[in-house]
Amino acid sequence: QVQLVESGGGLVQPGGSLRLSCVASGMIFSINAMGWYRQAPGKQRELVARIGMYGSTDYTDSVKGRFTISRDNAKNTVYLQMNSLKPEDTAVYHCTSGTWSRLQTGGDYWGQGTQVTVSS
Repeated sequence: QVQLVESGGGLVQPGGSLRLSCVASGMIFSINAMGWYRQAPGKQRELVARIGMYGSTDYTDSVKGRFTISRDNAKNTVYLQMNSLKPEDTAVYHCTSGTWSRLQTGGDYWGQGTQVTVSS
C-alpha cells in the first residue's frame, strides 16, 4: 500500500521560506518520478514542480527561481524548498508519484497535503 506523507507547511510572512518534505512508503521510490501539486480555494490544482528518477526537474513558470525540488532516494523522500514566498503561493501542497508524463495529469498516488499560508 503506497503512502505519501507530507510535512513542513505552516504560516510564513511574504519573502520567507519553507521546506516541504514527503516521505514515501510501499513503493520502489527510486524508479518513480515525484511531484508537488498545490490547490488553493476556488482554483484548479496546479503542478508546481516534478523531479524524474534521474534528477531532471521541471517547474511551473510562477515558481521558477524561487522553488527547488530535490529527492533523497536513500530516505525515500522528496523535498520542495520554497524561497521568496508570496501570498499567491498560499495553498494546500500535495506530494504525488508516478511516471514523468502521468504527473502532468495528477500522478498515481497523492498525500493528504500540507497547508502553506503566506501572510503578514
